Amino acid sequence: MKIQRDKKQKAEIRKKRRLKYIAVLPSFITLMNGACGFMAIVLASRSPAFTWSLSFIRRSYLTSLSLAGFLIFLAMVADMLDGRVARLTRTTSSFGGQLDSLSDVISFGVAPAFLMIKLVEFHLENLRQEAMQFSMLLGRAVIFAGILYAMCAVVRLARFNVENDEDESAHMNFSGIPSPAAAGVVVSLVVLHQQFMNRIIDQASSAYYTFEIITVTVIPLVTLLTGILMVSRIRYPHLANQLLRGKKSPATLLAFFASGLLIVWNFQLAMVVGFCGFALFGFFRWIIGSFHKKRQSRPAADSPSQ
Repeated sequence: MKIQRDKKQKAEIRKKRRLKYIAVLPSFITLMNGACGFMAIVLASRSPAFTWSLSFIRRSYLTSLSLAGFLIFLAMVADMLDGRVARLTRTTSSFGGQLDSLSDVISFGVAPAFLMIKLVEFHLENLRQEAMQFSMLLGRAVIFAGILYAMCAVVRLARFNVENDEDESAHMNFSGIPSPAAAGVVVSLVVLHQQFMNRIIDQASSAYYTFEIITVTVIPLVTLLTGILMVSRIRYPHLANQLLRGKKSPATLLAFFASGLLIVWNFQLAMVVGFCGFALFGFFRWIIGSFHKKRQSRPAADSPSQ
């Protein structure tokens, strides 16, 4: 009788844990995030030399990698909206949080790493004719950097799920650079690269060769370091919560206005400045803070005697 009662209680607990309903609008936006990341991978698998003409934008020709990068930027917009919509409609749930992290793994973990690998592989094919041994060794290092970045994103999102606090007032800082910002660092460099490649490809062969060397060394290194920043404990500010809430000074308004002008003038360059600047800001702030803590924690015996 006791065994049957225990089984009955466990069955009732399982029934209570079943998902009874799903918030449609926030979940749809979250799924759009994952869909954009998946389509970015599909487009990146095409030849980087293949160009797309967007009929709704006059004289717009984008390479496969550029279009894939813009899809990841669109996924970032969806990632910002789903949480806001869920809070506005009062439909926040644990299911939504888990769904958001799974979509982020695709859009901000796997897709940026895949874009970086496809970009570097394209240039390594040209370098193999001149330096076979160097290109083969570098090709393995690029695969390693891409895998490490993707795994760091997975660990970062899993850790965020465990440590996440549902109180929005606690979301003023991140532990480690958030995965969308990390993806923005990698993707913005890829998109800017595609913009410059169309200009440099017509230049002298020596200039294009230097451009290829920089591409195959700098972008994988930045990807590797950004992945490490994701799993670090360096504090990064939550810009949406800190800058968009409450009253701000006129200087903040001017900074927003200048950022808007930069985006209109050159969107690709604005993304690189914004995302890379955000990553470096947290890193250097951590270094300066650590230096000040060491100075303050020196024993009193080291101070000069009165």
